[in-house]
Amino acid sequence: MALKDQGGSDSRFFTTQKKGELHELRTELHSTDRTTKVDAVKKVIASMTVGKDVSGLFTDVLNCAQTGNIELKKLVYLYLINYAKSQPELTLLAVNTFVKDANDRNPLIRALAVRTMGCIRVDRITEYLCEPLGRALRDDDPYVRKTAAVCVAKLYDIAPELVQERGFIETLHDLISDSNPSVVANGVAALSEIAETSGRDVMKISASVLQKLLAALNECTEWGQVFILDSLAKYVPGDAREAEGIIERVTPRLQHANSAVVMSAVKVILSYMDVMAAGGGANAENIRALTRKLAPPLVTLLNSEPEIQYVALRNINLIVQKRPSILENEIKVFFCKYNDPIYVKMEKLEIIIKLVSEKNIDQVLLELKEYATEVDVDFVRKSVSAIGRCAVKLERAAERCIGVLLELIQTKVNYVVQESVIVIKDIFRRYPNRYESIIATLCDNLDTLDEPQAKASMIWIIGEYAERIDNADELLETFLETFEEEDPTVQLQLLTATVKCFLKNPEETQDMVQRVLDLATEESDNPDLRDRGFIYWRLLSTDPEAAKLVVLGDKPVIEDDTFRLEPNLLNVLVGQIATLSSIYHKPPEAFVVRAKRSPTSDVMGMDDDEEDIGGEEEDYEDENDVNNGGGGGGDLLDMGGLSVNDNTPSSADDGGMSDLFGGGGGAAAAPEARMSKVCTPEKSGGIELWAGFRQVGGAVKLELDIRNISSNVPVSNLAIQLNKNAFGFSPGSQQVICNPPIPMGGSGKQTVELVNNPNMLVQVPAGQPASPQIQVAVKNMATGLVFYFAANFAFEALFSSDGALERTAFIESWKSIDDQKELFSTVSDLPPSSTDIDQVAAKFQGYNIFLIARRPVPNAVGQEVAYFSMKTTTGMIFMAELTFKQGVNAAKVCLKTENIAYGVQAKIALENLLRSP
Repeated sequence: MALKDQGGSDSRFFTTQKKGELHELRTELHSTDRTTKVDAVKKVIASMTVGKDVSGLFTDVLNCAQTGNIELKKLVYLYLINYAKSQPELTLLAVNTFVKDANDRNPLIRALAVRTMGCIRVDRITEYLCEPLGRALRDDDPYVRKTAAVCVAKLYDIAPELVQERGFIETLHDLISDSNPSVVANGVAALSEIAETSGRDVMKISASVLQKLLAALNECTEWGQVFILDSLAKYVPGDAREAEGIIERVTPRLQHANSAVVMSAVKVILSYMDVMAAGGGANAENIRALTRKLAPPLVTLLNSEPEIQYVALRNINLIVQKRPSILENEIKVFFCKYNDPIYVKMEKLEIIIKLVSEKNIDQVLLELKEYATEVDVDFVRKSVSAIGRCAVKLERAAERCIGVLLELIQTKVNYVVQESVIVIKDIFRRYPNRYESIIATLCDNLDTLDEPQAKASMIWIIGEYAERIDNADELLETFLETFEEEDPTVQLQLLTATVKCFLKNPEETQDMVQRVLDLATEESDNPDLRDRGFIYWRLLSTDPEAAKLVVLGDKPVIEDDTFRLEPNLLNVLVGQIATLSSIYHKPPEAFVVRAKRSPTSDVMGMDDDEEDIGGEEEDYEDENDVNNGGGGGGDLLDMGGLSVNDNTPSSADDGGMSDLFGGGGGAAAAPEARMSKVCTPEKSGGIELWAGFRQVGGAVKLELDIRNISSNVPVSNLAIQLNKNAFGFSPGSQQVICNPPIPMGGSGKQTVELVNNPNMLVQVPAGQPASPQIQVAVKNMATGLVFYFAANFAFEALFSSDGALERTAFIESWKSIDDQKELFSTVSDLPPSSTDIDQVAAKFQGYNIFLIARRPVPNAVGQEVAYFSMKTTTGMIFMAELTFKQGVNAAKVCLKTENIAYGVQAKIALENLLRSP
């Protein structure tokens, strides 16, 4: 009320102040009148908000924290959070206030103190946070507990080792059993954040935890429900019955008013439907019932604001690729409204194409034809393209689609005609020798074509069907008049079409083909055009019949690309529904760069100014300098001054390669596999599984550590099967015999040899990194229980013993690879053994990573570069440049390869080996 009495809203605090305002503010901050003091702090906050430097008032504002007024205390704490980083020493003066407030009788003040300390990223403040935080996690008031839970995640980001030492993660697990659902939700949120940051499964959802999460789901806030649902989506049910039980508890969330809750519930249900489907045909009816339940909430989302519609449509785009049956009868809701924003219309078109079928093609064509008369050119083009894609997708409807396209061509609208020609070319490629009767209509519209893609499409049609077009040579001549000014795509098509025309009618087109070949080979600067011209020239001059086989040979028909996402990628994206990943249609690692760090000792909250591994004296080249020299001044590939590794085996002398790792004399022991827990007893009938990968004697092995935690039946015989993966691995034998059997409380190690099986290889989509994950199914033959786990493949297990390149071959290969195929990273906090090149080379040699050369960096004291090569058993070659700086426990990695899809995994392998002791 005091603010209102003084005339106006808080906007008055943002008005320009007079000269000497800091002095006036300081005076007001020391006022004994509470209202004056509150107003003064508000003015300070307002100045801070618009970018003015009011750090000179730090001690004056800090003195205001000694108050029982919670409004004033909030404002002071907001100021402290903003300036703590720039005034770390002065911030320490606030410690006593924080500690005192953390013991205040008012729970709001206790929570505020803990939250503020967690937000102040100053190491010395962090030291004082642990005790108040520990008390707050066990506070009687649920508001304090839920605030403290989030503070644990903030602390982990700053000092993960403190969180582990103090047992805060175990305390978070206890909070999941809290009687207050908001505390449970915040505990789940904190654990999820820590798991994502550290890369470890700290959530550990057991059967008892699962029930507590489901119980809290009905009572916590809407954002708490989102956190819980996202955690449930990562849980893998033991069987179809458990999955169905969880789905029953989650299904009511589909009716929630918050779209985020709805999408998270959809994500859980879709994930668990896969588990139900794996259970066999007995669950088919239940899956159909769930499918019917999912449609209404998804449709309801389309009645929201355009921004929410767009997010929903991007997610629905994935859902209909995963399970088209969910919305197969709802295509009308995706028809565009006149007032839809263009980005919503474009997404609706994509979904219409995915849902179109022979049942609804007629109404879809009517709708698309209507869209083609809109005023937005991009939308019209997309609509015309959609008609062509419908024709490619539905063979029986192709003729009707072509009829609509011909009607649109008759409109004589330039961009409609051009887009129609482009899609008709695709229809011809899909259905050869079926709809050529419309070529005459297309030829009548040659004059309207002025875009490269439309011209190229028309030229392709003329060349492909030259024998059916009476004046094909004359039509091509019209394009040849401007050959030198045309776009490269048009020139390439003209060259090919002219050669086709010549092979079909050599007498009348000999002069024309000679002219085109001259233009392509003698007057063009385009290397692609010249190369193709020379190939055609040599073919025609040496063996015309061979030229006919090559140029006029049957070509495979194009495929429908409506559902173009690779299945493994689609599964990843469906598991990321309601996140940015599902909007970008890319896995998180494709656009989120996370610092690679040890889960126990690395500092999670490294600031921007701390990331340069050279500190304040940084003369270490940044990643952008690698292209210009890789060593801070000289040419990367100027090997002058390189110290060549004399022990590097060559192709002429393999004496050093007589054993597995090129060690010379006796056989070196294969490095141990890095083991990680992949299956808990709750999922596998009392068995705990640890898994890792390594290479032994040239063969890749899956190492299993089997621990019988609570199963009364000894583990004696397991059957193992792998899902399709990016490495094409399958088990050499599907039987794992434990001899002797493993009793309850016992453990045993087993090895499964992996062999390359082309049928198990998943093709990596263009532009996407290969997934390291290998999904494994295990059946305990004694109990009949089937359980699943996924393990990330250790890529270094794939490197072969013949990976050492000759020095000259290394240089030539490095130069030949495009700079865009380079991958960079900085690996920090290395152990001492990984900061010395000799020790690194010795360690790498055990994994078939060979040192080729090393050299000091010109004009950079204490810096040295080492070059390594490695080759996989499947023939992929990787080359790496590692830069080290004396006295700095870090290294910069630059990796080059033609197999860029697997380059990410090779780089991660190098990083992991550098971090290993």
